[in-house]
Amino acid sequence: MILGIVSEVSPGERRVAMVPGAIAVLNKTGTQFLMEAGAGLRAGFPDSEYTDKGVRIANGREEVFQSADVVVQVRSPGANPETGAADLALLRPGQALIGFGEPLTALDAARSLAERRVSFLAMELMPRITRAQSMDALSSMATVAGYKAVLLAADALPRMFPMLMTAAGTVAPARVLVIGAGVAGLQAIATAKRLGAVVSGYDIRAAVKEQVESLGARFVVLEMEAGAAEDKGGYAKAMGEEFYRRQRELMGGVLAAQNVVITTAAVPGKKAPILITREMVARMAPGSVVMDIAAERGGNCELTRPGEVVEAGGVQIFGPLNLASTIPYHASQMYAKNIATFLKYLIKDGQLTLNRDDEIVAETLVTHAGDVVHPRVREAMGLPALPTV
Repeated sequence: MILGIVSEVSPGERRVAMVPGAIAVLNKTGTQFLMEAGAGLRAGFPDSEYTDKGVRIANGREEVFQSADVVVQVRSPGANPETGAADLALLRPGQALIGFGEPLTALDAARSLAERRVSFLAMELMPRITRAQSMDALSSMATVAGYKAVLLAADALPRMFPMLMTAAGTVAPARVLVIGAGVAGLQAIATAKRLGAVVSGYDIRAAVKEQVESLGARFVVLEMEAGAAEDKGGYAKAMGEEFYRRQRELMGGVLAAQNVVITTAAVPGKKAPILITREMVARMAPGSVVMDIAAERGGNCELTRPGEVVEAGGVQIFGPLNLASTIPYHASQMYAKNIATFLKYLIKDGQLTLNRDDEIVAETLVTHAGDVVHPRVREAMGLPALPTV
């Protein structure tokens, strides 16, 4: 089996899907590697490091697509609406493609992949079960995003994070609130604590209270009925508008006491819920910062503009996009390990084997043999459920 590694063509994307250090995971599978020249350069991995691991450098991007049985990407066509169509034209029937692809929202791309008879496996659909933990690329990228969000907030805040005792007097620590205690939120809490801030965390899932407190943060409790706030995959699920209205009402007073608010609440395949209204922002002190990691899903703050910085009453609201790409070396390292572990799981007797009775395959396989086969993607397209075999 030949595994193809290509450079990312999505604007601003600096990660690469496979790094030299992850190749060892596949050493005993009989996999050969073919790579587009310079694919890892922007992430800090020169071609020489790949060739030292036995990777062959192709004569061009087209050769990778023509020769590879499986192509790995960070952003496949669905997650790269600007330039992904060019790669669609290069894919062959029977070929497999693995990467992020926004399959629940980028429906046209999923249709096109099915029409080209490509087997597409979406990394963002990896189930959160124990045996797939080492393949969970969303969690890996969320770790990077949570860390970087705090650094950006600290840079933008007109005060220091830690308490300092100086000859000129005592400097009070910054107060940071992290909304959403998933992987990104917990990493943000840990990073803010390391920088010396007084940190609080909030999540609609009361079960994460212990995790928040284990990092040295205070868990914010709002007196309201949450109900079942977590789906079977371990992700926060969308709640009703009345729940969010009551949540915003109670959260307003908490926000007013913060210097930095980092929001991370996102529901896969859906628009991010609005947790912070313009009225709540107006109660925050001038100089405060809102760092909205959920900006790619529309944002948790009513004033967020994806990819921009908005100022309202002296409060800066950041809508950063693709934070993982701003730390491409380690983001690529983690993503490549997820991909390599996934591939090792799928390769049997030197070939990619897609057993659709396997939960990991069933949850990630979006298109196969000329059809859209993922139940949730079919539902989003308005297609009938496939017959059970």
